[in-house]
Amino acid sequence: MSKLERLIMMAEDELVQYSTTARKIEKLRPKFCLSLTKIERQQAKAELLADMPTDDISQLVEKNRQTVTLPFWGIAGLGLLLGISMEQPLDFIATVVGTGVAIAIQKWGWQLQARRLVLQTLEEIENPANLTK
Repeated sequence: MSKLERLIMMAEDELVQYSTTARKIEKLRPKFCLSLTKIERQQAKAELLADMPTDDISQLVEKNRQTVTLPFWGIAGLGLLLGISMEQPLDFIATVVGTGVAIAIQKWGWQLQARRLVLQTLEEIENPANLTK
């Protein structure tokens, strides 16, 4: 496992807890400082900046992943409802597809949020005078 992947996993662990972004960054700062040298932090930041998608869809999923997946959860529920009530086994395909797409989008958005949190933490370590929002 690379060091960047470890940083992303640490950020995912922090995303689980309900707190502000600033509090999450404050919790991650000591972990990042102890596990990486300054050069490794700069390399990780450069790699993250190169890998972060900049298109509109990725940014929408990162900021509103649950809103984006809501229609797919609806399709899954409707397929289940129609499959049971009308005894149409083909409607269960919509349930499987809708659930799969919704879970995939949720996972993608979660990973994008974790990457953004790592990037914000690395920037905060470099410039401690900047206050994150």
